Amino acid sequence: MSESYSLPTEPEGIVASLLERFNSGKVSAMMGLYEPEAVVIAKDGRTITDRTEIAALFERDIRLGLPLKAKARHVFVAGDIAQIVLDWSIDGTGPDGGHVHLGGAACDVVRRGADGRWRYIIDNNQGTAVRQPA
Repeated sequence: MSESYSLPTEPEGIVASLLERFNSGKVSAMMGLYEPEAVVIAKDGRTITDRTEIAALFERDIRLGLPLKAKARHVFVAGDIAQIVLDWSIDGTGPDGGHVHLGGAACDVVRRGADGRWRYIIDNNQGTAVRQPA
């Protein structure tokens, strides 16, 4: 049975969609929230455009088995483009028994498609944080 995940009709809904998809544990659900040409900014500052590499990043975090928590701080809209500033975290005990704490203040860009639904075009989950080489 195939599960479907909604896409937001308002930019403010992107966080709820992100949480639903990430916490489903399905990388394919996450990928559906991103435009085909979307980019993800890596921890070391690289711009990742390859969808296989983007999916691998999501898989790494989803495999932790811990819920994503996120809350929008600001939503700025200009026509069919919106910037979302959100605080996010993944906290708990990982599969190896070690403590996990990931988080930050993301500065993301979403776009309304021809279907009226909003999707990520830039996922910068560390916002303005200084990047450290991997």
